[in-house]
Amino acid sequence: QVQLVESGGGSVQVGGSLRLACSASGYTYSRNARGWFRQAPGKEREGVAAIYVGGGRTFYSRSVEGRFTISRENAGNMVYLEMNNLKPEDSGMYYCAAGQSIAGAPLRSDKYDYWGQGTQVTVSS
Repeated sequence: QVQLVESGGGSVQVGGSLRLACSASGYTYSRNARGWFRQAPGKEREGVAAIYVGGGRTFYSRSVEGRFTISRENAGNMVYLEMNNLKPEDSGMYYCAAGQSIAGAPLRSDKYDYWGQGTQVTVSS
């Protein structure tokens, strides 16, 4: 079992920044990847960033590349999502996830089997 707890969400204005954090506990070594996903009301869950906790290789969706940065420390027990130049369309519930076999589709939600409860991000103009 892997437990994930997100923090750092909040309300910001367009162009602002937020840093989300995800704390992992339990059998964290059993899952070699972490991902950040978001879901806005009435929309499907979208993968925005992922990282291999070992080698540190990262993946980003086109909608956030260049603005968001995913990082990890402590062997993936902490994962961060630095979000800059935020836009209203970045609003939603942000979830941290842990998975093992994400190759080929690192931003697909069905590649992950452990999820946190989410943290809300609201970007207003």
